[in-house]
Amino acid sequence: MVNSLLNIRTISYAGCTAQVFVFIFFVGADFSLLTVMAYDRYIAICKPLHYELVMNRRTCVQMASSAWVAGILNSIMHTWNMFAFTFCGGNVVDLFFCEIPQLLKLSCMDTFFREVCLILFAVCLLLCSFIFIVVSYIKIFSAVLRIPSDQGRHKAFSTCIPHLTVVSLLVFSVTFAYFKPTSNTPSGLDLIVAVIYSVVPPTMNPIIYSMRNKEILAALRKLAHCLFFTDFQVPIFLK
Repeated sequence: MVNSLLNIRTISYAGCTAQVFVFIFFVGADFSLLTVMAYDRYIAICKPLHYELVMNRRTCVQMASSAWVAGILNSIMHTWNMFAFTFCGGNVVDLFFCEIPQLLKLSCMDTFFREVCLILFAVCLLLCSFIFIVVSYIKIFSAVLRIPSDQGRHKAFSTCIPHLTVVSLLVFSVTFAYFKPTSNTPSGLDLIVAVIYSVVPPTMNPIIYSMRNKEILAALRKLAHCLFFTDFQVPIFLK
């Protein structure tokens, strides 16, 4: 952000390493937390009478800590694996931040084996979390459909929709970014994709989760009413 605001186009080797580490750490921790939240939704809807017993303070701290630890370990492995390479392909990264696919283009070593290992590990981690989320929501939806009242079903679905939206946004953007065909020359598509998965999900998260807040919804309705349904008249003062 500082580089963009100050139009600085250089970064140190240590700064690039830190950028890769922090970025992968937050992406991994984010997805781990989303997986934990799926379990929380499952307990809340499928076993509501046991919620306070299962999701106590100690359990929440342990699951949140596990998500952060998983993010750190994942980031350490990817960062160490990336910067074990020798770079001799120039010093220009064709993106607005240090990203592993772009850094691999600068390596003068054979990166195929390590790329395959990185992709397999990332796919396994992502797939395991994604399968856990899908299984949780299959059980959630089957339980919701058995709720007799429309109001109860609506309340249960409204609890799940923000989480599902955030998960879908993150999964589809990251999948499209890392599984699209790579090119040796930079393109506008690479920049757009990088913006989509690095900027859009964290920007949309607070907006999506805030939609369930009654005060925010009331303020938005009031603003929309003022903008679209109120006739604004310029007062005329007679002398």
